[in-house]
Amino acid sequence: MPRTITFALAAAAICLLASSQTMSQAPTRINFARGSTSALVTGRLRGYEEQRSFVLRVRSGQTIRTRQLDDPGPITIAIADPDGNDVGDMDASCNNRREVSPTKAGDYVLTVVECRKADEWRGRFKFRVSVK
Repeated sequence: MPRTITFALAAAAICLLASSQTMSQAPTRINFARGSTSALVTGRLRGYEEQRSFVLRVRSGQTIRTRQLDDPGPITIAIADPDGNDVGDMDASCNNRREVSPTKAGDYVLTVVECRKADEWRGRFKFRVSVK
């Protein structure tokens, strides 16, 4: 009986470790420098299943624009409005250039993943987000 319990605990620990690698991290707040209308956002993706989320507070009637910089690997940027609905126009490539206009007031969530239309890669990404 103790051997069965030990095996079950070991299996549970392995499953927990494996699932924690694919889970997303807590969202990071995007802050603009005083007087600036844009910010550089950077992060790292360690695998095809990982995602990074960022939170951006905007006022009503503004325009959010995103654009990937440098190209170590293509990313896809999804944007959800304060109600959780996916918003914004999408380009024909990997959707790493997005625009939302006009905005509702509140927190928008920008989620970055590896582009599913391209080969897998891992590493750092960089994009610019502007609000006007």
